[in-house]
Amino acid sequence: MRSAFPSLPHHSQFNRLLRGHRDAIVAFFLHLAKLLDSVAWAYEVLDSSGVLTRDAKRRGRGWLPSLATPDRIGGWSNRVGWYEGFHLLVAISPTGVLTGFGFASAHVHDNTMAETFFALRNHPDPRLLSVGVATPRPYVADKGFSGQENRARWHSLHHAQVISPPTRRSRHPWPKPLRRWLASIRQIVETVYDKLHNALRLGRERPHDLTGFQARLAAKVALHNFCIWLNQQLGRPNLAFADLID
Repeated sequence: MRSAFPSLPHHSQFNRLLRGHRDAIVAFFLHLAKLLDSVAWAYEVLDSSGVLTRDAKRRGRGWLPSLATPDRIGGWSNRVGWYEGFHLLVAISPTGVLTGFGFASAHVHDNTMAETFFALRNHPDPRLLSVGVATPRPYVADKGFSGQENRARWHSLHHAQVISPPTRRSRHPWPKPLRRWLASIRQIVETVYDKLHNALRLGRERPHDLTGFQARLAAKVALHNFCIWLNQQLGRPNLAFADLID
C-alpha cells in the first residue's frame, strides 16, 4: 500500500518528526482526556508498571544508562520481574480513560513518584503537563502506595485523597471482603496495561534517547484515548481495540 501514501516519511525521519511534535501530542492526549471526562466517575485508579528499554541480561551499559537504570540498579515489576528501563505511573478512569501519566527511573519507588505526580497536578509545570489536572475524586491504589503518613501528607499538601490497603505486616489489616472490593474496582488497570504494552506495543519499544521515549509514550497514551473516543462515536465498547479497524 506504499503507493497510497506517497509522502510517508522514512522510519528515521518519522522518529525525528515524532520527537519534534512531542508537546503537541501531549496536548492532544490532554484534550482527549478532558473530552472523555465524565461527572459519573467516582474515583481514579493510580497504578505503576515497568517499561523495558533493554534486556536486563545483556552485557554492557546499553542506551540511556544514566536515566533508565543508573548504576545498573533495576526495578521490579510483577509483569516482567527484574528489568532495566523506566517506571511508568498512570491515572485511569473506571471506564479505561487515561487521565495522566509520568515516568521515572526503574528503581524509583511508587510513593516517590506519587508525591511528584500529585504536586504537579496541584501546581502545574508547563514542562510536565502529561500528569493531567487535579481532581476532587479520590485515587484508588494498591499496597505500593500505602502508609498513613504518606496519605496524610498527600491530602494536606496536594489535596489528593488516596485509598490503598495496608501492607501484610500491618497491625490493622483489611477484612477479606474489603480487599476483594478493592481488587474488583482496580481490575481496569490490567485491561489498560494490556492495551498499552501489547496492542499498542509499548512493551516492545527500545528507545535510544530520552526525548524519543517521551514522544513514543505520549503517542501511545494519546492513541489509547483516541481509540476510546472513536469507539464511543461508533457505539462500541470503550476498550474493543482489536477489531476497531474492521
